[in-house]
Amino acid sequence: MKEIAEVTAVEGNRVTVTTELKTACSGCAQVSNCGAGILSKVFADRNAQFTVVTEQAFRPGELVQLEVPDTAVTRFALLLYGLPILMLLLIAVLLENTGTLTEGFIILLSFAGFALTFWGLKRWFRKRDIQVNAMVKLETSAEVQHSNP
Repeated sequence: MKEIAEVTAVEGNRVTVTTELKTACSGCAQVSNCGAGILSKVFADRNAQFTVVTEQAFRPGELVQLEVPDTAVTRFALLLYGLPILMLLLIAVLLENTGTLTEGFIILLSFAGFALTFWGLKRWFRKRDIQVNAMVKLETSAEVQHSNP
């Protein structure tokens, strides 16, 4: 996965970059006729900012290309979207088989487990930030620099 970003700050070997978050709607022909497309226009000016450790020299304002291996993106997406749903279903099935809880309480506990899984993943991803930063490759984006005055 490749993305163009702008260098906003440089402190030693730590480079802070900002990139605009895109939606799938930006490439769709029906963007003006679709409810999701209209909503994506409302939230269109969202930016992601993060720091990457690199040995290369960059200057603020410079456009760079970020590259993350597709396997890493797939793995993290499966964890982020699949694990909470799996936990919700697993907790519901296990609690249902006990036979001692009401259906409403089982639903409530299942959604609590779902939320706790997201919370746990958030904490886990924060601890893995260093490893994630090591996967990100930061390169000068010469083509973008020449096409944007």
